[in-house]
Amino acid sequence: MLLSHFPRALLCHRQTPLEPMENLTRLLGGPRLFVKRDDCTGLGTGGNKARKLDFLMGDALAKGAACVVTQGAVQSNHARQTAAAAARLGLKCHILLERRVPDTDASYEETGNVLLDTLFGAEISFHPPGLDMNALAMEKAEALTAAGQAAYFIPGGGSNRIGALGYVSCAYEIVAQSEAMGLDIDVVVQATGSAGTQAGLVAGLEGMRSGIDVVGISVRHPEERQVSAVHKLANETAEYIGNSDGIPRDRVIADDSYVGPGYGQPTDEMVEAIELMARHEGILLDPVYSGKGMAGLIGMIRGGRFTPDQNVVFLHTGGATALFAYGELFDNSGRVSKTSKQQTQMTTGA
Repeated sequence: MLLSHFPRALLCHRQTPLEPMENLTRLLGGPRLFVKRDDCTGLGTGGNKARKLDFLMGDALAKGAACVVTQGAVQSNHARQTAAAAARLGLKCHILLERRVPDTDASYEETGNVLLDTLFGAEISFHPPGLDMNALAMEKAEALTAAGQAAYFIPGGGSNRIGALGYVSCAYEIVAQSEAMGLDIDVVVQATGSAGTQAGLVAGLEGMRSGIDVVGISVRHPEERQVSAVHKLANETAEYIGNSDGIPRDRVIADDSYVGPGYGQPTDEMVEAIELMARHEGILLDPVYSGKGMAGLIGMIRGGRFTPDQNVVFLHTGGATALFAYGELFDNSGRVSKTSKQQTQMTTGA
């Protein structure tokens, strides 16, 4: 399962640290917690998309692309890192942003990741919710190519079998680091959305017969839909790297208990998780992905999902830039504001 024959753009800092979270372990009473710092991948303030873009941009350059086209939600981490990658490589970048999160004010489309998208020089267009955004982005790429600009389409989240190679690579990295540290990892927990990160991890870890479980905390879709998407892409990725054995469906685990009212919409558990990580580990999470992923991990620990002697790795997918678009969730002391609590209650009907 060598990845050296796939073209890469070498955009990503590797290896990212694998660090113990001793304070959070003590606070929650075990298991032994570690964090894989994929918020430290370097590109455009870091995050998990840099690993995917290593391969996606490598493929784009190999095919002679002059520009790239992709899509995501307004505060998309993927869009921000794609814009940064295009700037690094001298490519034009077109981003279609879906107004997926309801009831936001004007600043939501001006700050956080959107501010950085424009700073990196991307051309942005906004679109209403519920459209087939990948189809729209593909149409844009085809139109640009027809007009004389060789355009390369990147799906939302960079989640196809090429992008997922980034997390096959990460799986290899995690196993190598654990061996160097003398660490027997039981479970990796991560936020799962467009499926590419979890699919790549599953394909890589299963291909190595590592015995490590991967638990995805869904940030958008119901469990069955998320499991199906991850399982399908994991098998496509495994076949792409030469593993034709197939991945059993029961090796794909997704928990939809922490989505809350919807994608990108706040929950009390997410806010608590961000506060706990900031105050006890000095690490910033984001409100859309890693905050809900950590909320899921904390919930599983409190629910007795793990034993105190297990070793659990939280994969930090980055995205803290989006905190600036969710500033109303916190007052100056870092506590949840009364206003945001009321808004959450109104949204959820609590």
